[in-house]
Amino acid sequence: MDHFTEKLPSMDLMRSEKMTFVQIIIPAESAHRIITYLGQLGLLQFRDLNAEKSPFQRTFVNQVKRCAEMSRKLRFLMDQVNKAGIMSSHSVLQSDTNLEDIETQLAEHEHEIIEMNSNSEKLQQSYNELLEFKIVLQKACNFLVSSHGHALSEERELVENVYSNEDFVETPFLFEQETMPGPSKSNQSGLRFISGIICKSKVLRFERMLFRATRGNMLFNQAPADEQIMDPISTEMVEKTVFVVFFSGEQARTKILKICEAFGANCYPVPEDISKQRQITREVSSRLADLEATLDAGIRHRNKALSSVGGHLAKWMDMVRREKAVYDTLNMLNFDVTKKCLVGEGWCPIFAKAQIQDALQRATFDSNSQVGAILHSMDALESPPTYFRTNSFTNPYQEIVDAYGVARYQEANPAVYTTIIFPFLFAVMFGDWGHGICLLLGALVLIAHERKLSNQRLGSFMEMLFGGRYVLLLMSLFSMYCGLIYNEFFSVPFHIFGASAYKCRDSSCRDAHTTGLVKYREPYPFGVDPSWRGSRSELPFLNSLKMKMSILFGVVHMNLGILLSYFNAHFFGSSLDIRYQFVPQMIFLNSLFGYLSLLIVVKWCTGSQADLYHIMIYMFLSPFDNLGENELFWGQRPLQILLLLLALIAVPWMLFPKPFILKKLHNERFQGRNYGVLNTFEADLEVEPDSARQHHEEFNFNEVFVHQMIHSIEFVLGSVSNTASYLRLWALSLAHSELSTVFYEKVLLLAWGYDNLIIRLVGLVVFAFATAFILLMMETLSAFLHALRLHWVEFQNKFYHGDGYKFRPFSFATLTEDEN
Repeated sequence: MDHFTEKLPSMDLMRSEKMTFVQIIIPAESAHRIITYLGQLGLLQFRDLNAEKSPFQRTFVNQVKRCAEMSRKLRFLMDQVNKAGIMSSHSVLQSDTNLEDIETQLAEHEHEIIEMNSNSEKLQQSYNELLEFKIVLQKACNFLVSSHGHALSEERELVENVYSNEDFVETPFLFEQETMPGPSKSNQSGLRFISGIICKSKVLRFERMLFRATRGNMLFNQAPADEQIMDPISTEMVEKTVFVVFFSGEQARTKILKICEAFGANCYPVPEDISKQRQITREVSSRLADLEATLDAGIRHRNKALSSVGGHLAKWMDMVRREKAVYDTLNMLNFDVTKKCLVGEGWCPIFAKAQIQDALQRATFDSNSQVGAILHSMDALESPPTYFRTNSFTNPYQEIVDAYGVARYQEANPAVYTTIIFPFLFAVMFGDWGHGICLLLGALVLIAHERKLSNQRLGSFMEMLFGGRYVLLLMSLFSMYCGLIYNEFFSVPFHIFGASAYKCRDSSCRDAHTTGLVKYREPYPFGVDPSWRGSRSELPFLNSLKMKMSILFGVVHMNLGILLSYFNAHFFGSSLDIRYQFVPQMIFLNSLFGYLSLLIVVKWCTGSQADLYHIMIYMFLSPFDNLGENELFWGQRPLQILLLLLALIAVPWMLFPKPFILKKLHNERFQGRNYGVLNTFEADLEVEPDSARQHHEEFNFNEVFVHQMIHSIEFVLGSVSNTASYLRLWALSLAHSELSTVFYEKVLLLAWGYDNLIIRLVGLVVFAFATAFILLMMETLSAFLHALRLHWVEFQNKFYHGDGYKFRPFSFATLTEDEN
């Protein structure tokens, strides 16, 4: 096995890139340019050497503040451009534009725009006040003209209801004071009014408050304004209502004015003389026309200023974002004041050292520095980060694996196998030729518009769908393949091979095929025999076939996972994991479920009627009894006894030897005996199997034994539950097939049986809706999630630790708007 694995070619995706811990010494005069070039390269992950310092205690805090202030100004200008609805044209910046020039221009543009906004707000406020005044003048005239007649009717009502009551001693109402006989102070004061305008949403509360404050001694009239008025702050159009409040007395006037101020109502003086009202209205209309022209001119000037700067905003934002990232990275380095240099540490792939050296040399030359930067490798205690080089095709599969957990450094990567196995298991559950074509068309559309969509800002769902376009492509292709095997086109009886697929096509002949009465059939070239379609035994036959195939797929998949654990142990030099985990796990799994898979294949090949449930159950309950009719081959009973003994032996084999051997190795190592026997790296890993650290920690036998016991019990019980979990391949395939058949027969065919065109159209619409939203969307999502579970739980738990961390280099390409 070792000789065979050494001859296998190396794969980039099989294991993460080999990393090295490096130290870089940078002269102060070329530090900025070096970090900039490294950000363009994007292959060095810096470690924060100033983690104990706050952001305000770092060396380049002032430069970071400047960049943050420039980012704020840029966001302000971008908001103004968006609010104005200006389409910014992408202009090319001059090559000699530097950050100081941009900072100066941003300050000038911000000051100019703020001043324009302030002037525009003042003009808009004046315009709103004049507009409100004009509306109040127009509406209040009607109230003033009709107030006299209204007062007479109030007087008549008061005389009838109040003066006739001799016991009434309360203070007379407003109109009563005005019309009742006899001199009084209130009557001498006369009737007054206050007119104004208020938001429509506040009118009811405003009127209620006025009534309570004046104890009902007021008359409130209102009318809706004919025009909406723009709020100068929120720039939203607001509906308002004109009001006129009639009252008497200076005290009531003071209360009403305070209430108007509290509710944000604007009061305007309206003369009682009609001629004066008309004169004021003409003057207000003239001033409104002048203000409107001034506002339009100001808006045009402001839009022109925003257009001139809008084309540069995106480029400026990118430059400022990069500059801030450079200073943030410089703050992660140690600054040596005496030697005038910066010292940084970080991780980089081994293949990238030459590229980093080249970037350092170019930066030194371009900055005219007399001293070059120094890069050298160092030893590190912590585990290196995990880095896989992916492309647009392999990246979504790597993201599927990373969603479970990032691979430990240099351990086997499940994404290599997920690329093919994941879409295949999806297709086993979804398998339908017609629906697979629909998915294929969707994937091809996304791939065809790949260049266009990659440059657009998409929603979260569309971005996820676009990122998995190649996953969708393989899922659709495998779904079409499985649909051809099942002979399913939209899961409707469809004999793709025509009449030559079987000799007789009527139902009695097909039933004869299922009962075995017809011995002669013409051969079928591919997939399941089409003669099962439409027969009475179609569902039991396909259920049995798909259930057994699910078990076969599951056993092969789990064996692949255990085999990968061997490659992991061999790569890390852990012979204990090979002898006391890989070997007993392979024996236990294949003694039980590998044997079940063998029985399935033998039964298919021989056409036996043996009951596999009975064989597997009585293999444990009565291993020495004769099998009788359930015997599939000679020597089956002694083979079952042997496999049962091997499965029983494998359990303590997994549980006991490894913890005691680890304890013995630890004692020998730290008592000074047999140093030459141990490999340092292997011993460190074996002392603490789940740790990537290569330094000594105290050995705890109880902890190691409990960990091994949990691992063994989990594998033994998981072998049963995981094998049963693969039956979801059969269950979901059955569900998809039956749902499609029901929608086709009970909706489409049933509606098509009527001569009514409307019923046919309704049936067609319902069938199309069910196909699109239930079979293509919900069923696709369901099969996707179940395939995800089979990979995360049933496959990856056999070998995959997933406790690493991603390689996140300093790169300008990964900067986003959130970096501001």
